[in-house]
Amino acid sequence: MSLFGRLSSAQLPRHAAPSLVRFATTAVPAKSKIVVVGGGAGGLTAANQIYNRFQAEGKTLGAGDITILDSAHYHYYQPGWTLVGGGLKDKSSQELRRKMDSLVPQHINLVTEKVASFSPKENFVTTASGNKVSYDILVVAAGLQINWDNISGLTGALADPSSGVSSIYSYETCDKTWNDIEAMRTGKALFTQPAGPVKCAGAPQKIMWLAWDRYRQTGRGENIKVEFWTGMPTIFSVPKYSEILNALRVERGVRGEFNHNLIAVDSASRIAKFQKPDGTTVETDYSLLHVTPPMGPLKFIKDSPLADSAGWVSVDDATLQHKNPEFSNVFALGDCSSLPTSKTAAAITGQAPVLAENVYSFVQTGRVGNAAYDGYTSCPLVTSYSSLLLAEFAYGLKPKETFNKWFGIDQGVPRR
Repeated sequence: MSLFGRLSSAQLPRHAAPSLVRFATTAVPAKSKIVVVGGGAGGLTAANQIYNRFQAEGKTLGAGDITILDSAHYHYYQPGWTLVGGGLKDKSSQELRRKMDSLVPQHINLVTEKVASFSPKENFVTTASGNKVSYDILVVAAGLQINWDNISGLTGALADPSSGVSSIYSYETCDKTWNDIEAMRTGKALFTQPAGPVKCAGAPQKIMWLAWDRYRQTGRGENIKVEFWTGMPTIFSVPKYSEILNALRVERGVRGEFNHNLIAVDSASRIAKFQKPDGTTVETDYSLLHVTPPMGPLKFIKDSPLADSAGWVSVDDATLQHKNPEFSNVFALGDCSSLPTSKTAAAITGQAPVLAENVYSFVQTGRVGNAAYDGYTSCPLVTSYSSLLLAEFAYGLKPKETFNKWFGIDQGVPRR
């Protein structure tokens, strides 16, 4: 007998995929067999792949057996925000923002409520409105929190159209980045990256390379000095790619300041303040300032029994199952998880099939199967409007290059 009881093993009828057009559920169910917290790339992918895994075995999951809980009304394709900042996309494009309920198939229940807390010993979650939803399996894919307020003066500077301060890490401000790049004629263009984990750790320099190339293409390169100030010790975490990118930085005359973490912005004086690991601070002027804000775990996860000491959902690196045996019916993937790899949408493509397989195995046998995640992630590092370095790597920061494996093409070189 499976965890769900007697599932039908009858041959499922062959038919076209169900319509993706649906309406969000307004009523909160008291119970759902599988509850997925989060409707971003991780949550949507996990929910669909779990459903498909059961269907492939002829195991019927009924409508509402999988429930996604997310208060967002829109789903954003966040990698596209870099393209908006670089003038390659209009942020109003449907490619970058769609209504959440248009992306959830009819056989999956979507509840537009925010989860406020977890009760894993009792197998239920509580929403912000006080509703409790119990589950047999819990999948946490809630993403992370952007801490804009951790940088003094930043939120006010972002709201001021004349401040010269922008960020591609927000739908509201990504187009301001392009406006600032286009408006600049002379001076210093400063691009930052914080210490610690961020979504797509390559994006802070992607937008810098696009700006550098734009200035060069439009004859402004001689009058604009591009600089990269990062709280990290290197320009990229993987040594192979870091060496290439740092050489490119030097070749292009881009100043690099490492272990410098942005802590304050004075937009009136156009001064940015950075802190070094020893606690000392450094100030520098700017004409344009692109900020990658600090990020961290969501508070409701950090304060929950599911979190590790850093505040991420504590899961096994390979199986994505919670490390605490008491919470063996809890899984997590994506940005909210403790998985020691880069937080990217590409990582989801490696994590979701493993999670779906192990959830299926756990439901059927009470144990996870043999599916194991190797830490695969990818970052297509745009280095100009016509070149890209495709970084692919796994746990241990070891390159795992698709085109190198199959065609002998070294991906440690920017290519057109």
